[in-house]
Amino acid sequence: MKRSEINEILRDAVAFFKENNFMLPPFAYWSASEWKANLANPEYKEIRDNMLGWDITDFGSGDFMKIGLFLFTLRNGNYYDNTYAKPYAEKIMIVGEGQVTPFHYHSNKMEDIINRGGGNLLITLYNSTPDSLLADSDVSVNSDGRRYMTGAGSTIRLTPGESITLQCGLYHQFRGEEGPGRVLVGEVSKVNDDRTDNRFLNPVGRFPD
Repeated sequence: MKRSEINEILRDAVAFFKENNFMLPPFAYWSASEWKANLANPEYKEIRDNMLGWDITDFGSGDFMKIGLFLFTLRNGNYYDNTYAKPYAEKIMIVGEGQVTPFHYHSNKMEDIINRGGGNLLITLYNSTPDSLLADSDVSVNSDGRRYMTGAGSTIRLTPGESITLQCGLYHQFRGEEGPGRVLVGEVSKVNDDRTDNRFLNPVGRFPD
């Protein structure tokens, strides 16, 4: 991805957050020079060590609008450093209409995915096999206090305010439904480490060049 493309996505995201009355923390608005200076300051060690802040990826596709995801990590603990007592993480994401996040599961992270507003989010689910393939077994769904079974490959539609719990080892792919507009998506989870905990069905580049 080009820096100019990333900068445009950032500007557009800030405007979308404001439209939806979602306020970001102060470090979201640091300039490049402020990031450089503040991340050298021990007072901001948590931001650096726990990968807080902007995260824009096209998963190596070269086409962010088709296969990509915008994320901002608001808070996070750390698997490897006990000085960070937080056992949880929180992200806010933007998913465009028809924009796909490829099939993946997490080995250690259980998460709630929440439609915070905008359009509708479509999540397709499969259990994983011991060799990390798609299983053909029924999937247990836990959504807003309701637990039920659905077939392998079923797609769950989350309208604004609805959520789903994704257990470890559960393959999921999500995309914005075409028509109602892009989606403001919240994630509340256990501690998150995107460098080690994502298992994609097909090889992708989690972070863009």
